[in-house]
Amino acid sequence: MQRKVTIEYRVPYADTDMMGVVYYGNYLTMFERARNELMRANGYTYKECEAEGWGLPVTHAECDYKGSARYDDLLEISAWVQAQKGVRLEIACEIRRKGEDAVLVSGFTRHAFIDLKTFRPCPPPERFVEMMCR
Repeated sequence: MQRKVTIEYRVPYADTDMMGVVYYGNYLTMFERARNELMRANGYTYKECEAEGWGLPVTHAECDYKGSARYDDLLEISAWVQAQKGVRLEIACEIRRKGEDAVLVSGFTRHAFIDLKTFRPCPPPERFVEMMCR
């Protein structure tokens, strides 16, 4: 069963810019945190992928910035599989302040399944597809 995972993240001072808001590039790091936990919750970690000889590099990323997070905000970052076709996988994310409905940032990352020996695209392992995408 496909899941949506939500994690909490308190914004450290190091994530902010001179205006006191989260620097725009740091939202992709937050997407990464949620993506890792999504995989873990579905029973398949990046560590396992690498041990099996394949990886999921990001080939495309999109962020839609609707609001700003600030130092010490407690955020909820949600991630879920948006699409999987062939060697491509898309993970969608949304970021909100805890307890608020308004989405601050939404977007997705697109990944390719690759063989770590050749760095060429490869079919996704059936076990991964079963655990993550169905």
